[in-house]
Amino acid sequence: MCQSPLHPFLLNLPKCEHHIHLEGALTPELVFSLAKKNNVTLPDLPHYKSSTSLTARYEQFDNLDDFLNIHYANMSVLITGNDFYELAWSYILAAHADGVHHAEVFFDPQSHTSRGIPVESVTRGYKRALDRAESELGVTFHLIMCFLRHLPVASAETTFDSANELIRDGLIHGVGLDSSEVGFPPELFTGVFQKAREVGLRRTAHGGEEGDVSYIKGALDSLHAERIDHGIRLVEDEELLRQVAIKGILLTICPLSNVYLHTAKSIASLPLRKFLDFGVQFSLNSDDPAYFGGGILNNYCAVQEAFNFSIDEWKTIAISGVRGSWISDERKRVLIGKIDDTVSSFRSLA
Repeated sequence: MCQSPLHPFLLNLPKCEHHIHLEGALTPELVFSLAKKNNVTLPDLPHYKSSTSLTARYEQFDNLDDFLNIHYANMSVLITGNDFYELAWSYILAAHADGVHHAEVFFDPQSHTSRGIPVESVTRGYKRALDRAESELGVTFHLIMCFLRHLPVASAETTFDSANELIRDGLIHGVGLDSSEVGFPPELFTGVFQKAREVGLRRTAHGGEEGDVSYIKGALDSLHAERIDHGIRLVEDEELLRQVAIKGILLTICPLSNVYLHTAKSIASLPLRKFLDFGVQFSLNSDDPAYFGGGILNNYCAVQEAFNFSIDEWKTIAISGVRGSWISDERKRVLIGKIDDTVSSFRSLA
């Protein structure tokens, strides 16, 4: 919990999350629980001796690839549709407690199909949990199927084709591009993103996390990305920054993740103030909450401690998240109304 006087406001402020990898919500406790249930042997390494030692290892990532190596090893415990349901439900409960009202969540089918897990098991397991969240908690969700950019483009094409029935059934709302950034420019994936565009899927892509601003420009120009995930390197090109602001393109920034993976020296070094000043819309997100210091509320608190934003500035951030969400105008109206009510309530207490 942060020490800011605004902490109760930050907790109650309705939030939209756009950058959360469901596989990144796999806590050490759940890793060991599912490994036992599924008779999966974890790697013979010191940090796999217990959930406590694995948690401690998460504080020592050298870079993105160091994290990804552990991330992919942990996913070996996910086998059945119920495993994916349990993982998603654990994220949902934590997000709901943090004040999330709508989330557009990533999943990586290639991490599972490469192990012989059918894409249907993954997708339908996740979707079952998301549907339960909407009916029981009133939280809405969309599933975004991501392609792993470090794998051959042909693998992304095969993954997309294998999900045709799931797309037709409306289980998948959009596509994304994630994993190791440098050396895998977005232009490689133009073809599969064009296929997604043709069938009406929304499009986003990681860019400007480790890679320079050209990865952002490539995602916008070649993939017709409607959002940019991370995007902190946008400050390297002020003209592009102005274009992004004018077009209302949302950046899905992950403050704690950036620090954990050494793509930013500190929360305070992130260009959030400049983005606000230039009218760039951004949301704050947890990325991989099991690995990077917790969920979305922890990210809000870390940003508040670094920037001391006002209630009006937090209102702008929250509304940007709603406007950048892929939801109906009516749902946007409802969520903005909830934000207005929360702001008014806390102002009356000031």
